[in-house]
Amino acid sequence: MGETDMVIKSDIFFTPFGAKRGLHIWLPDEYENTDERYPVMYCFDGHNLFFDEDATYGKSWGLQAFLRRWEKPMIVVGMECGHEGQERLVEYCPYHYSGHFWGDVAGRGDETMRFIVQTLKPMIDSTYRTYPFREATGIGGSSMGGLMSLYAVIRYNRWFSKAACLSSAIGPGMRELSWDVQAAALSPDTRVYLSWGTREAGGPHGMGACSREIARQLDARGVRTRLRCLEGGRHCEADWEKLVPEWMDYLWLDR
Repeated sequence: MGETDMVIKSDIFFTPFGAKRGLHIWLPDEYENTDERYPVMYCFDGHNLFFDEDATYGKSWGLQAFLRRWEKPMIVVGMECGHEGQERLVEYCPYHYSGHFWGDVAGRGDETMRFIVQTLKPMIDSTYRTYPFREATGIGGSSMGGLMSLYAVIRYNRWFSKAACLSSAIGPGMRELSWDVQAAALSPDTRVYLSWGTREAGGPHGMGACSREIARQLDARGVRTRLRCLEGGRHCEADWEKLVPEWMDYLWLDR
């Protein structure tokens, strides 16, 4: 286990794939000096959250700098994906696809989510001073991680009340995701933030169109949503970093 300025780095055995996955856990600066409990935000692609030197493409979301100046102390738990071949795609895909977009993908995203709620979350709640109930638990990610966050807040709504879904790869699974929205038991206190950039995939099946349609369906089920189109936004950490204050304020401070 290693610690870098309040970001604890450790490993967890990811049973669905029989391999270790890295954890990147942010604790508030005052954590060791109080007996307070904290809400928790779970994030996909944990290596891209805090430090540029850990990020896949050399640029992180800059979450450490943001959390240090933000007014609400909380714990953030980032879990890494597999970095070999198509591991990330399979781990972060909740459906099975067979088509021209990705080819044949036997998605195991639901196994990933079961691991998070059955193993990772109980471990975090027993190790750190958290508020374990759903109202104090959110989830977030970008691209495939955005899709997973959307899937999580829909299918695992009894555990997560908030989701940040940035540049979510909704398109190929739009039909399945729509079915899940209609079938799920969704609490009216659920909040979902959906964003995309103008320089990302467009057209009738692009991120913007899919995000708007899913938001419409969620709104009809009583869920609160917020849509954000970032002018000039690209599919990259540098532009997702720009949105961090917005979705954190919306999900946690009702702004």
